[in-house]
Amino acid sequence: MRGMKPAADYHRAAALPGLLQSRIVIIDGAMGTMIQRHALTEADFRGRRFADHGKDLKGNNDLLVLTRPDVISGIHEAYLAAGADIIETNTFGATAIAQEDYGLAAVAREMNEAAARIARAAADRFDSADKPRFVAGALGPTPRTASISPDVNDPGARNVSFDELRAAYREQAAGLLDGGCDLFLVETIFDTLNAKAAIFALDELMEERGQRLPVILSGTVTDASGRILSGQTVEAFWHSVRHARPLAVGLNCALGAALMRPYIEELARVAGDTYVSCYPNAGLPNPMSETGFDETPAVTGALMEEFAKSGFLNIAGGCCGTTPEHVAEIAKRVSAYRPRGLNSRMFSGLMAA
Repeated sequence: MRGMKPAADYHRAAALPGLLQSRIVIIDGAMGTMIQRHALTEADFRGRRFADHGKDLKGNNDLLVLTRPDVISGIHEAYLAAGADIIETNTFGATAIAQEDYGLAAVAREMNEAAARIARAAADRFDSADKPRFVAGALGPTPRTASISPDVNDPGARNVSFDELRAAYREQAAGLLDGGCDLFLVETIFDTLNAKAAIFALDELMEERGQRLPVILSGTVTDASGRILSGQTVEAFWHSVRHARPLAVGLNCALGAALMRPYIEELARVAGDTYVSCYPNAGLPNPMSETGFDETPAVTGALMEEFAKSGFLNIAGGCCGTTPEHVAEIAKRVSAYRPRGLNSRMFSGLMAA
């Protein structure tokens, strides 16, 4: 029946907590960086179906699940071959809100289901009894923020409402669920209110479907202030979302591992009763490098090894600028270390919202 997942998928998702207790689990690296390697043209993004579409589509990476699924499948397989346990669907911008910029809001749900099916097929090809592979349905932040005004002259102005975000995330999640994802990943959170809309939508959908999948939440510290864009510290961010009881909470994007270290250390300290994920960028942007970022796989791998040695990690991988080579190096380096343990201590923060 459409919308219902086979029981085997639940068994796979149920295995994740035990796996996270036994070793550091590897998540994949950048999708956009790998797409850039293919030097795709406007025609690739359009395909036959959107050949006459009225807006430019080059750069709409999410659309490639419909027009160049072979490219996306190949990238998934490269990360799986590099040792990734979890691969993310190519759906970072596949909400109706984000797709409005391309005039493709009407096909957002279809994109998500197609993306999940592509990732599911790739994961199943690599899945084995001793190394199960998981598909994380990725929900990105959208290009609009519910907490910050887009008009410097009107602090109260907003270009999106909580209910609009909730509806868009619910549509996205429904497609990902029907496509066969094992868990949901709300990632690159720069606005906690946007994330809460996603959390609300996921709870609403899973209650309606009678299907409870694990959820990972990953925030983004945007600069040396140690805060996400909507103003919260790492500790405040955690206390704002802990009610969702995520399988893991973490940080990704914006910073390389070296600059991210104090923030992932803080998160590992305050989020004592959940697992911690970390997938940083490959250092700082560098237009002269092959990937557009300055860290080689060896550098990123060494930094992530130090995180593992320090006891910060349960899930490790890469974000912008990272490649299968980075992921393979991370997997090799962290494999010698035990995952971070959980405790039941409760922490509080004056800045928690």
